[in-house]
Amino acid sequence: MQDQASSDTILPEAEPPEPAQADRLAALYQEVTELGRAVRAEAEDILAGWPAVPDERGFAPSAANLAHYLALRRRDLRPLQRRLMTFGLSSLGRLESRVLPGLDAVAATLAVLAGQPAPPVPAEEAFFVGEARLAERAKEVLGPPVEQHGVALLVTCPSTAADDPAFMRGLADANVEAVRINCAHDDAETWGRMIANARAAAALTGRPMKVLMDLGGPKIRTGAVRSPKRDKLLRPGAAFALVPPGGLDALPENAPAFAAECELPEALTMAQPGHRLFFDDAKVAAVIEQVVPWGLVARVDRAKAEGVKLRSEKGLSFPDTDLTVTPLTPKDLADLEFVARQADGISYSFVQSAGDVALLQDELARLRPADWQSLSVVLKIETQKALRNLPAMLVQAASRQPTAIMIARGDLAAEIGFGRTAEIQEQILWLGEAAQVPVIWATQVLESLVKTGTPLRGEMTDAAMAARAECVMLNKGPYVLEAIAELDRLFARMGGHQHKKTPQLRRLTSW
Repeated sequence: MQDQASSDTILPEAEPPEPAQADRLAALYQEVTELGRAVRAEAEDILAGWPAVPDERGFAPSAANLAHYLALRRRDLRPLQRRLMTFGLSSLGRLESRVLPGLDAVAATLAVLAGQPAPPVPAEEAFFVGEARLAERAKEVLGPPVEQHGVALLVTCPSTAADDPAFMRGLADANVEAVRINCAHDDAETWGRMIANARAAAALTGRPMKVLMDLGGPKIRTGAVRSPKRDKLLRPGAAFALVPPGGLDALPENAPAFAAECELPEALTMAQPGHRLFFDDAKVAAVIEQVVPWGLVARVDRAKAEGVKLRSEKGLSFPDTDLTVTPLTPKDLADLEFVARQADGISYSFVQSAGDVALLQDELARLRPADWQSLSVVLKIETQKALRNLPAMLVQAASRQPTAIMIARGDLAAEIGFGRTAEIQEQILWLGEAAQVPVIWATQVLESLVKTGTPLRGEMTDAAMAARAECVMLNKGPYVLEAIAELDRLFARMGGHQHKKTPQLRRLTSW
């Protein structure tokens, strides 16, 4: 593995420091130098554990930087950061896209300040090549950026977009970079009309829009349900059963009065007593007590005091269960026949491992052998397993085709708990920047504005934080054009103040 490029620039000699200060500087120099050596060594081991996939797109330097970043972040750097700050040096808090150049630059400066022979300072190019790679990859997946946004926009198409050319024309006039078609709804004929309208709007306005299509993936939802006649609400302490499709009639007499079918029956056999179970976007949290031949029994641990109704077509989540389920269902494979030929990119639902990525790539190569690698893939991070395996998935995907990460905050929050969502979405942003691949911030962005025409205060703050991603996804709703205009104004203001984790010191005008 080659270190990133460095120049032969030598820092000028500094005035000799005071003895006590010289000791502090020498100790810091030694610490940062040793940190750099350890990061390099550990990164080699990390790289060796990732898929040995052919690097057909020049992703190796980005993979190396990602490995360096993971090695660095295995440590608690807070004490070192504070000591560096006292000398006016980088605290290492913003080096996601340039790990080794950042470490080496601090080490070189410390050497000069300590009066020791200084190693070469990394070239300026080495500092910013990661940013350039990230910008180029965002352009591949999402299309040419629009300056007024600063952040690309991805807009979900409603079913009516198939027969309403004005919808796509409105998006093109608003300089939207990409549109999203969800294969969980409608059919190939309808999708084809949506795409035709998008291409026509692009031709008419001169504003190209990428078409990304979501594969549905396996759905872990409730099917038919059964509830007591008198009280149909689940409350803390209540027991309920999950059974395979068609299993309600086979329940024994001593089974709980509340019961529901699980449309992914494999989950019932993989779950274990003590595992958590969430229902309806985590409105109900339960713990599995028994796994039996006919299904499982869980007890509600948390729910609204007034209760939650057990309904069909509601999401189920098994955050502690290792669900080894293929992400490509028979429907997905059938949909790929259309998607691989008509879309610009594929959003991959329920992807959880590098093997899952390879499975999709094999299907794309079969369906479009000449140029399948021109299709982008968006890795939707929806489960804890996907989160753990994200680095390996990135290597498998980005070494062979344009790649992005989607923070699917709705499903992910149900898996990890709402309390951790803010923390984890930050970490995914850092990981994407370290891998130099774009990140899409998705789920409920300006949701109230999109659906009702009036934003909530918390939504505006959330949207402002989204400006650190390369792309923001808006869901469908009657006021989506108004939401786009609001995002334009918001991102124009925030872009002058913040880039990723780095504050931009634009002139303040409020005082």
